[in-house]
Amino acid sequence: MKNILLIAFGFCLALILGFAFKVNSPIVHTDTIKENPKLGAFSISLSVKDLQVSRQFYENLGFTQLGGSMDQNYLIMKNENSLIGLFQGMFEGNILTFNPGWDENGKNIASFDDIRDIQKLLKNKGMIIDQELDENSTGPASMILTDPDGNLILIDQHR
Repeated sequence: MKNILLIAFGFCLALILGFAFKVNSPIVHTDTIKENPKLGAFSISLSVKDLQVSRQFYENLGFTQLGGSMDQNYLIMKNENSLIGLFQGMFEGNILTFNPGWDENGKNIASFDDIRDIQKLLKNKGMIIDQELDENSTGPASMILTDPDGNLILIDQHR
C-alpha cells in the first residue's frame, strides 16, 4: 500500500512539475509549432518623403510617438494596438514587420516561437525565404520574405 501511495505521489508531482515547466518555458520550439507560428507584434514600416509631414498626419489620426526620433530619421507611432514606423530615406517601399517575443509596446512576452523555428516551419511549407538566418545561432536575428504581390515581410526577433 505504501508503494502505491509513493508511486501515485510521484506521478502527481511529475505532472505538476511538467506542467509548470512547460507553462514557464520562454520559447516554443518547432515540435510544438503545428501550422500557425506566433509572429509577435505587428507593425507596418512606411517609407515617407517628409518625416515631419507624416508625423503630423498620423498624430491627427490619433497616433503618438512610441520610439525613434526626428534626428534619426524615423519614428515609431502607436494608436492602441496599432503600430506604424515612419522612415525617411532608409529604404524604398513599405515593409510588414513582425517581432517574435514582443508585444505591441515593445515589451518582452513570456512565451514565443523562436525565429529559427519559424524559418524551419516556413521552409517546410515550401515558402521561399529571401534573406535567411543562421539556424544554428541563438538570440536576436531576422529574416525577410516577399509575399506574392511583392510586399516585403521582415520577421525581426530582438532577443
